[in-house]
Amino acid sequence: MRVFRLFIILLILGFASCTQKQDTVKRPKLVFGLVIDQMRWDYLYRYYNLYGNDGFKRLMREGYNCQNTNVNYLPANTAPGHSCIYTGSVPSIHGIAGNNWIDNATGNNNYCVDDASVHLVGDETKAPSMSPSTLLVTTITDELRLATNLHSKVYGVAIKDRGSILPAGHLANAAYWYNDKNGTFTTSSYYPNQNPTWLQAFNKRKAGDSLVKQGWQLLLPASEYGQSTTDANTYEKPFKGEKAPVFPHSFDSLADSDRYQVIRSMPAGNTYSIMMAKACLEGEQMGMGDQTDFMALSLSSSDYVGHQFAPNSMETEDLYLRLDREIAGLLNYLDKQYGRNNYLFFLTADHGGAHNAEFLADKDVPAGVFYVNTTADLNASLKTQFGKDSIVNGIVNYQVFLNNKLIAAEKLDRDKIKQAICDWMGKRPEVAYVMDMENMDRTPVPEPIRSMAINGYNRARSGAIQLVLNPGWYDNGGKTTGMTHGSWNPYDTHIPLLWYGWHIPKGETDRQINMTDISATLAALLHIQAPNGCIGKPIVEVTAKPLMP
Repeated sequence: MRVFRLFIILLILGFASCTQKQDTVKRPKLVFGLVIDQMRWDYLYRYYNLYGNDGFKRLMREGYNCQNTNVNYLPANTAPGHSCIYTGSVPSIHGIAGNNWIDNATGNNNYCVDDASVHLVGDETKAPSMSPSTLLVTTITDELRLATNLHSKVYGVAIKDRGSILPAGHLANAAYWYNDKNGTFTTSSYYPNQNPTWLQAFNKRKAGDSLVKQGWQLLLPASEYGQSTTDANTYEKPFKGEKAPVFPHSFDSLADSDRYQVIRSMPAGNTYSIMMAKACLEGEQMGMGDQTDFMALSLSSSDYVGHQFAPNSMETEDLYLRLDREIAGLLNYLDKQYGRNNYLFFLTADHGGAHNAEFLADKDVPAGVFYVNTTADLNASLKTQFGKDSIVNGIVNYQVFLNNKLIAAEKLDRDKIKQAICDWMGKRPEVAYVMDMENMDRTPVPEPIRSMAINGYNRARSGAIQLVLNPGWYDNGGKTTGMTHGSWNPYDTHIPLLWYGWHIPKGETDRQINMTDISATLAALLHIQAPNGCIGKPIVEVTAKPLMP
């Protein structure tokens, strides 16, 4: 009997031990976030017939497609977009009011990730570099690190510094971006002040240089590019050294410095970025430990190509056909590294982009380019009324920034100045609404524009006056080639959102979802706290499947 009792006790203890080991929070080995800079939602379908079965189509076929996902603030630009995706917050709260802004207290121009207290790793001059110090809230990547007592690994990779730094957050192991002075990926002393061995080896390969030397030819016969205008047109800007912006693009004659620059604006930039992300995954053994790791990859070249060539170009179409194949290769790679159902993958964009205004105007669609000398003209008008120069510091992000130092020193009537600006701007035919952001109750503006402007208004970093142009109009620095973004309109704010992999059901929804909901959904899936400025809600269609026993 004693032996029997001992056997029963050991059996119970063993069962309890096994149960305790199994009763853990279920999370994937790896979260892989992919942001495609400037990808309009309709690109999922515009080029659908030429996509293969294993890239975008695989994500749509086997994952969950949030068809009606929208940016819910202004301006629809890169830095606010990446910040919103990873914080679930808006510029009013997270503080990234644009790629650039004018500080209302000092009047200084600020870049979104500038940090004078840090320097590029390996830079003997110690010149100021970049960090997430201007981001006022935590990211979902920060929260993952906090939830695992900093054991989870988090890395950001992008051609653009802001595309890697802001998603990776404050607590990242590192963020890496492209240095177009020497063609390598780099980081700053905000992170560990030494490049790891794997990164040194990756940079020594000079893979980006090799990719550029291959040039840029069409992937398919020109006759198959049915979603593009003719290759030779007036809406596109040629590369340096080219007489016309037409295929094939060859960069053999470029000096090293120019060749390092040009990779940004060709599909090779995406290829190089994905190679870098894989090198980081392998070099840091991400997804191989006991905790969930997070790779935040942003593909920046789609934005550079869009700005230079616009949506109707063969260059844009070719980039997305190549990107479809890149995504297929990336998914296959993740399958082999981690197992098909052991990683959580999501794909989205930071913003969309407008059609070229000249292209639309030539088709008799109302459109145009906002005049580049608006600030000078506005200041000249204000001087006649108030007797002072430079009352306006600048117009950035479609916002008028006042020279608050001057106004205070000269004891000018700020309210009268704002009203004069509203009256002057309101007479311009391309301006639809002029909003005094400090007196919103006086400004009749329809939804959702009103809420988007409020969500985007940060008292310290936004202009006092918000301009809303007519649809089809934009400020492009006076250029008539290419295009830009930043407005409330669907072409700028309707973005793709695809979920795939670990515990993600198959399906799609047309319900309206906001960009702020992405981080909230990740927090729900991972069973961690949402970022501390998050105002989004979990997408219940994605999170509905039970995750815990």
